Amino acid sequence: MQIDETVSQDLHKQFTVTVPASELDSRVNARLEEMKPRVNLKGFRPGKAPVSFLKKQFGKSIMGEVVEAAVNEASQKAIADNKLKPALQPRVEPVGSVEDVVDGKSDLTFKVIVDLMPEFETSDPAKLTVERITADVADADVNEALDRLAKNVRNYKTKDGAAAKDDVVVIDYEGSVDGVPFDGGKGTDFNLTLGTGTFIPGFEDQLIGATAGESRDVKVTFPAEYHAPEMAGKDAIFAVTVKEVKIPEDAAIDDELAKKLGLDDLASLKDRVREQLTSDFKAAGRLHLKRRVLDALDNAHDFPLPPAMVEHEFANIWAQVEEELKREGKTAADEGKTEDELKAEYRKIAERRVRLGLVLGKLGEQNGITVAGDEVQRAIMARARQFPGQEQQVFQFYANNPQAQAEIRAPLFEDKVVDFIAELATINERKVDKEALFADPEDEPAKA
Repeated sequence: MQIDETVSQDLHKQFTVTVPASELDSRVNARLEEMKPRVNLKGFRPGKAPVSFLKKQFGKSIMGEVVEAAVNEASQKAIADNKLKPALQPRVEPVGSVEDVVDGKSDLTFKVIVDLMPEFETSDPAKLTVERITADVADADVNEALDRLAKNVRNYKTKDGAAAKDDVVVIDYEGSVDGVPFDGGKGTDFNLTLGTGTFIPGFEDQLIGATAGESRDVKVTFPAEYHAPEMAGKDAIFAVTVKEVKIPEDAAIDDELAKKLGLDDLASLKDRVREQLTSDFKAAGRLHLKRRVLDALDNAHDFPLPPAMVEHEFANIWAQVEEELKREGKTAADEGKTEDELKAEYRKIAERRVRLGLVLGKLGEQNGITVAGDEVQRAIMARARQFPGQEQQVFQFYANNPQAQAEIRAPLFEDKVVDFIAELATINERKVDKEALFADPEDEPAKA
């Protein structure tokens, strides 16, 4: 086996590997000798079939295995011998006819293409200065929350007439794709509040106007990012029977409401609500702080990025953008930009994500920050609760999909590293109103 370095750049290397046909043939013969004692062929005593005969019978399939093993071995050797740190899984490109190689007519030649992790120094978190915004919980906020609670626990009475937004419909339903029912797509006596977005987008809208005893075919399209890959992006029809329509009755905000919620009186309920709002305000402030920390890290680091990582991240982002534009029936022109301008904008976002991912990863590694398995399981349980009636399918999806588990683990790791940085950085606090606190951090100008 011969490995030659053909391209050498700071973050990109290529190797050309040649494995002589004679070496491949020797490996095939060795494999056949290993399997010979276990082979029973008609006309030969057990284990006595000659290697030449076995080669005629199994040579091509064994050669395929040998070629695959040689490719993996050479890729690992090129990386290990040169002490490389790949940014992504190395890519392999054949040179010449693979069919001729398998037929034993030519040497195996292929390229190993490796994109490398950049070498960079991380900034000292203790030298960063970031802003945290806060807001006080006002009495009006507590009263607003009490109004929402009263709506959540209010009673419902049977309604004569068509279902409207905020009404509850009691339904039986069964979903199918191309006429075939699917797992998790059936339910009976389900209480669905219209307008809550509990079901797949578009489902609830098609039940507005339905009356008790009515049956409807609800046509929906599963989201492209749906947790079950076999359903993602597919059109489905749900046969729905509306068994009852119920209308909410206003509930008084008094001691009785508090008792319904397991508390002694209204004063205790107000205290509990204020505590929850304080926690919510703190969480909203943390989102802004996280954005400030990420902005500060982005501004503090400037190093070359692995092109393949940027391309991979951009491809994922652009696919989501195209899906969103398609769903809304828009084009780049509707955003006031050309497609090239829009792509350039999202490529910068991809570069920022890759840069921050590398920085956070290195800071986490340097400081021994990890995500435990039970933390991942709790996050998966929270995700499963978002799909009532399909929790088991969600668990199975993540159990059988390491990549999906990694996508759950990544934001947990990111949050832990951000919290670590925030503990060390200098924090300047600023009071804002509730609207500013709960505004999308992405909409505010970065203040690093």
